[in-house]
Amino acid sequence: MNILSIQSHVAYGHVGNASAVFPMQRLGVEVWPIHTVQFSNHTGYGAWKGRVFDGGMIDEVMEGIAERGVLPSCDGVLSGYMGSADVGHAILSAVERVRAANPKALYCCDPVSGDVGRGIFVRPGIPEFMREQAVPAADIVTPNQFELELLTDIEVKTIADAHRAIEALRDTGPKVVMVTSLSTNETPDDAIDMMASDAKGAWRVRTPKLDVSLNGAGDAIAALFFTHYLREGSAAAALAKASASVYGLLKRTKEAGSREILMVAAQDEFVTPSHQFVPEAI
Repeated sequence: MNILSIQSHVAYGHVGNASAVFPMQRLGVEVWPIHTVQFSNHTGYGAWKGRVFDGGMIDEVMEGIAERGVLPSCDGVLSGYMGSADVGHAILSAVERVRAANPKALYCCDPVSGDVGRGIFVRPGIPEFMREQAVPAADIVTPNQFELELLTDIEVKTIADAHRAIEALRDTGPKVVMVTSLSTNETPDDAIDMMASDAKGAWRVRTPKLDVSLNGAGDAIAALFFTHYLREGSAAAALAKASASVYGLLKRTKEAGSREILMVAAQDEFVTPSHQFVPEAI
């Protein structure tokens, strides 16, 4: 399996491609990463060095990949944080090129825009670009609860609300929606939910809540869910496998007291998770 991953990248730590690429590789996927930025570290530290690339650079790298004649063997495209609409347009152009070469290829868009407690943390215009162009072009989207509400204008307080918001999002184009960090009036205080929906139904996985907040966790979840969905063709199966791996990864990281996800030290969690969760049809 070959996946084109177009995301930000950091030299130190794990966010964007530095969080998404290795888990997919550990699962046996050939990943073709294109970096939208090259920073020393993620911006959560408050200071960083490096550069933001423009859409033209992404187009150039895509042209070089196309010249190798390999686009027909690309099974999917994964995108995450978009620093500008210029980069977003280049990503969607890359998706079009892949689909033209392989009509069976899928596009998974992680509509990174914000989070509960932080609000919107992307540049002005990006949430609108996600809603109007990126999400409708996607086959799979992986928002957190805040982004689900932002994209649909539906406040999610109950599972019924989540169903309505997910279906509203699916009506715009995506066949599959996977929601992370979901907390409704049914979610116990010591737990957190993930929910996935496709044409076959909707499922929830509930995991113990870990007192940890780590940059890059969402990037890893999206990559794992996308990989498993491409293989299984089932949102329920992909949700079960992705949630098990991410829970184990974050638990190991919390126990070590690390500020950065232990992507390498806890890599066995991607292949043989130490915890298993059974999806519940809801």
